[in-house]
Amino acid sequence: MSIKTAIGIDPGSIVCGYGVLRKEGKSIVYVASGEIAVPKGQPLPKRLKRVYEGLREAIDTYSPDEAVVEKIFFASNIKAALSLGHARGVALLSASVVGIPVFEYSPLEVKKALTGYGRAEKSQVMAMIKAILHIDIALSPDSSDALALALTHLNMTELYGIGKP
Repeated sequence: MSIKTAIGIDPGSIVCGYGVLRKEGKSIVYVASGEIAVPKGQPLPKRLKRVYEGLREAIDTYSPDEAVVEKIFFASNIKAALSLGHARGVALLSASVVGIPVFEYSPLEVKKALTGYGRAEKSQVMAMIKAILHIDIALSPDSSDALALALTHLNMTELYGIGKP
């Protein structure tokens, strides 16, 4: 039986969500999820360092085969876009440093894959995550988004051969 583990990462410089799923044959199993929260008042370099350390800890703990990072699609202003871009860079670096292949999906792609509608609300995505993975635990919006990324990727791998060697 083929087993593959993916970590989804919803980057952020204040809160960075992560979610780990394992594909065992045709089944996808919830492993873990969480968030790396950083005090808003800290300088950006310190926040990014904490995000990097948290992501590396999750990667070291769960040993994923692949990482999935959300593409930037919107930011409320230029400063927010730059901070989000830095956080994405940290997420990409965290996986790349240990040699994990990185895949990227837009929020629209993830929402469409999970709900059938690319403009679905976060609550709809979270409900689908819980239903598909058969979990009944509290999820933060950031960890739910990260699980959605991992689930989308593992399903795309099955359907379209994305990520296969």
